[in-house]
Amino acid sequence: MSNYDKLTSHYQTLSHFNHAQAMLGWDAAANMPSGGSEARSNAMAELSVHIHRLSTQPQLEEWFGNAEQESLNTEQTASLREMKRQWQQATMVPEDLVQAQSIAGSKCEHAWRSQRQENDWTGFEKNWKDVVALSREEAKIRGAALGLTPYDAMLDKYEPGTTTASLNTLFTDVKIWLPELIENVLEKQKSESITLPSGTFSTATQKALGLEVMKLLNFDFDRGRLDQSVHPFCGGVPTDVRITTRYDEQDFVQALMGIVHETGHARYEQGLPKAFAGLPVGEARSMGIHESQSLFFEMQIGRSKPFISHLSRLSAEAFNAHNDPVFAEDNLYKIYTQVEKGFIRVDADELTYPAHVILRYEIERDLINGVIEHTDVPALWDEKMQAALGISTKDNFKNGCMQDIHWTDPKSNKITHNYKNGCMQDVHWSDGSFGYFPSYTLGAMYAAQFMSTMNKTVNVEAAIQSGDLSPIFQWLSDNIWSQASLHTTDELVKRATGETLNATHFKKHLEERYL
Repeated sequence: MSNYDKLTSHYQTLSHFNHAQAMLGWDAAANMPSGGSEARSNAMAELSVHIHRLSTQPQLEEWFGNAEQESLNTEQTASLREMKRQWQQATMVPEDLVQAQSIAGSKCEHAWRSQRQENDWTGFEKNWKDVVALSREEAKIRGAALGLTPYDAMLDKYEPGTTTASLNTLFTDVKIWLPELIENVLEKQKSESITLPSGTFSTATQKALGLEVMKLLNFDFDRGRLDQSVHPFCGGVPTDVRITTRYDEQDFVQALMGIVHETGHARYEQGLPKAFAGLPVGEARSMGIHESQSLFFEMQIGRSKPFISHLSRLSAEAFNAHNDPVFAEDNLYKIYTQVEKGFIRVDADELTYPAHVILRYEIERDLINGVIEHTDVPALWDEKMQAALGISTKDNFKNGCMQDIHWTDPKSNKITHNYKNGCMQDVHWSDGSFGYFPSYTLGAMYAAQFMSTMNKTVNVEAAIQSGDLSPIFQWLSDNIWSQASLHTTDELVKRATGETLNATHFKKHLEERYL
C-alpha cells in the first residue's frame, strides 16, 4: 500500500468519528434533555481527544513525507494538500487544550441557552471567561506555528488564506458606502405600507410549510432531515445532513426564510462529490463558501420576487388564508425586503446585516489579539452599535445583553420593533468559535458574484418562476459543489466567475434590489 493510500484510509476512519461527533452535537441541540448536559459534555470531550489523537499520530509525518515523493495525479495532489493541512492544524494544539476547550465550550454553550433568555450576563461571563482564555491560548499557539497574529491564525481555521489586513480593507470600504445606502433605502420605504403577520401560526403548520419549501429547493430527504433548536444550524455529513430552525408562533416569517437559508447549506453538503467522501478534499472549501451557498438560497433566490410568489401561494395554502393580505405577493415581498435598524443579527435584513458582522469582527479580532478584555465587550458593543446603526444597547447588557422582547412576551407580534439586544445573542462566542463571523459577509459577497456570473448563461428568473430550479442548481453543482476543496478559495471563485472576490457585485446587488 502506498503512503498516499495509507493516508486516505486513515482520514476516512477519522471522518467516521467526525460523523459521530456531529450527530452528538445535533442531538444536544435538538433533542437532549437539560439534565444530560454534563454527561454529554464529557462524552464529547472524550471523543474530541480521541479524534485529536488519531489526527496527530506519529507515523503521519512519515507518511506525508513519503507521499509527497510519490507519483500522484492532480486530484490526488489536491487531496494530499488538504489532508496535510488538517494534520498541521491538529498537531499545533496540545491534547490537554483540546479537551479543556471542549468541556469549557460545551458548558458555556449549554448554560448560554437559558442565560440568554434570563438576561444573565453575570452567569454567562463566569463561563465565558474560561472559553476566551482557552481560545487565546489556542490562537497564540497557532499564530506562533504559522507565523501569524493570534486572530489571523483563528481566521485560518475557517477561511484559509484570509487575513486581518484583507478584511480590514474590505470592511472599511463597506463602512464607507453602507450607511448612506441604508439611509436612502429607509427614506424610500417610508411611504410603503406593510401588513405584518398577526394571530397564531402553529409550529406544526410552520414545519409542514418549511418541508414544502425544501421540496421546491430539491432537498434530498433520504439524506437529511429538519428539526427544531434554539439556534438554527446545519450539521452532519453529506449522506446524513441535519438542519434546524426555530419557530415563533406569533410570526412565521423568520422560521420560513431560516429554513431556506439552512437548505442552502444542506444542498451544498449533499452536492459534494461522492468520489472524495470521507476525505478533506471532499469537504466544503471554507466557511465563507459554505455561507455563500446558504445566502445564495436565502438572499439571491429566496428574497427574489419570483420566489416570493411561490412562498405567497404555499404559505396561504398552509395557513388556509387565501384572502389574508399578509400573504399577498407584494406584501410578502415588502416584508422580506423591509429595512430596519434592529439589534438582532439573525433577524436583520439583508442591507443592515453586514454592519452586524463587521461589529462582531472588530470586537473578536481585538479580543483574541489581547487588545481588549472580555469584560470590555458589552460597552464596546454599545459603542459600535451606535456608530454602525445609530441605536444603543446601553442599560440592556447589564443583565444579559441579548434579549428579544418577543421571547418573553408571547403577546407581542411586532417582532421587528421590540428587540432588546447585545453581546450574548449569538451561539458562536459561547463555544469559542472566534474567527467565524467574517464568513457571513464574505459569503454574501461571493453569492452576489456567483449570481452575477450565472445570469450570463442561465435565465435565473424564468427558472424560479417555473418552479423548476434545476438549471440554477446545475450551475452551482458544476462550479461549486462538485469542486469541494480541489482548489483554493481564490482559485475556486476565479474558475467559477473569472475573477477573485470582487465586492462591487454585492454593492450593485443591494442597490438594484433596494433602490
